[in-house]
This record gives sequence, structure tokens and C-alpha cells, in this order.
Amino acid sequence: MKRNLFKGFAVAAAATLALAACASDAENGSQTTDETSAAEAPKDITIGVFNGWPEGEAVSYIWKLVLEDEGYDVDLQYADAGPVFAGVAAGDYDIALDGWLPFTHESYFEEFGDDIIDLGSWNDDAKLTLTVNADAPIDSIAELGENSELFGDRIIGIEPGAGLTKATQENVIPTYGLEHMDFVTSSTPAMLAELSSKIDSGENVVVTLWRPHWAYDAFDIKDLEDPELTLGEAESIHSFARTGFDTDFPEVTEWIKNFRMDSDTLFSLENVMYNTDEDISDYTDIVRSWMDENADWVAGLTS
Repeated sequence: MKRNLFKGFAVAAAATLALAACASDAENGSQTTDETSAAEAPKDITIGVFNGWPEGEAVSYIWKLVLEDEGYDVDLQYADAGPVFAGVAAGDYDIALDGWLPFTHESYFEEFGDDIIDLGSWNDDAKLTLTVNADAPIDSIAELGENSELFGDRIIGIEPGAGLTKATQENVIPTYGLEHMDFVTSSTPAMLAELSSKIDSGENVVVTLWRPHWAYDAFDIKDLEDPELTLGEAESIHSFARTGFDTDFPEVTEWIKNFRMDSDTLFSLENVMYNTDEDISDYTDIVRSWMDENADWVAGLTS
């Protein structure tokens, strides 16, 4: 009888061990599957950056470093606006952060709309402007004509082929009767140099400018009101991604959708990046330092 009892115990124990082994194998198999799935999840992200658009470059650097801190491998690729839109639509770039709506890049959003995802705006204060020193005696472009002598009868512009230059020539000057003023065009650095020089010497100056720009953080200036809307209304800056990005990178997609950056914060970042005489090709250290000084704001990007 004892022999049979011990035999029963042995069989039960063996069965228990077998069940435990099966459960362990199933658990290990599940863990292996999860680990494999995690390992196969995409980690490489390419951000398309518009040549000559500082706000887009600045926030692209921010997101490059933020995402790398989260374990992603991020590459910045530079091209003009049109090729970046085409590259995102074709899947050559994953995302871009500098699409202006509803005016500047409307045609690109319409052309590539079926192959890109609009992830929403992160700044709603993008606009073309005529800007003067903050203590200038006028507040509107409508006042500029009759006070032009106070500004040396000169409007300091940027590159001749720029959209802002065209809008000033074709819309602002004839609408407000500024034909008697000398509209000087050369380059953005030359405009900024004259702006700085005039402000340092306490003189009035009027320049063509745009928001966002680091000059608003570096100089004490103000935009002139444009009652006739000759330079258009304020625009929003949108992030956009290739189709499928939201499926491949759901977490990153939510972060970008929730991303907001007010103009003052952006101005301060652009100021440390671009307000320098040095020829800088990699802003990583500068942006990392700015991020350290604005740690609470940066932490909110992925929370």
C-alpha cells in the first residue's frame, strides 16, 4: 500500500514539474517574442530641414537631441523646401518641422497631401514684417510715409529674390505711398548689421524682417502695424510626416503632435545659435547647453 502511495506521489510530482516546465517555456517564449518585437521596432529617424530657415533648423536640433536621449538614431538632412516636401512624401525623410500654413507652403501641402501627415502647428506667430527700433516715433506702416525723413528715407531689405522683398516692393510700397523712400536690398546679414549699428547709435531704422527670428531676442525692436495686410496675416508653423510614420513611431508622433514652442522661447534658442560671427556647421553643443538651461521646458516635450 505504501509502495503504491509513494508511486502516486511520484507521478503527481512529475506531472507538476512538467506543467511548470511548459508554463516556463511559454513565458520564456513570450518574453523572447516581446524582446524580438522591441528589437525590431524602428529606431532610425530622418528629419528634413529647409535650407535657410533658422526656426526649422533650431527645432530640428532640439528634437534630434531629445529623441537621441530617448534611444532613437536621428539624422538631419538639408534641402530646399520643395525637395523636403517631396522627400517626406516619397519616404526619403520621416518628418519635417517647418511647414507654414495657410499661405507660404499651401501649394506643397495640396500637392503632397495624400502622401504626408499634418501633425499640427507648434507656433502660430509666423509673419512677415516691417520692423523699427522700439523707441521709434511711429507704430504703423501707414505713418511711415509722412515720417520717412526720421528714418533717412530708407527701408533696409534682405536678398533681392526673397518673398519678403517681393511683397515689400509689390504690396507695401505702393499701398502705403512709400515710393519716395530708397528700398535697399542686399542680404540678411547686411540688414542685421545695419539694424544693430543704428540701434547702437540711437538712430531710427526700418527693416524688413519676419517672425520668428532671433533679432527679436537680440535687439529692442517692434513690428509696425500693417492695417492693409500687405504682408499677409500671421501663419502657423506645422510639423508633417510621411504616411506610415504614425504607425511606425506612435510615441514620437504623439510627442510631435503635442509640441508647442512660443516665440520668446524660440527667439532665445535662435539667438544663441545664430547671433555670432563664427562659422558654425554643427550646433549640437550650443543647443545642448540651451537645453540644460531650459531643462523644465525640455522635459515637457516627452511627458
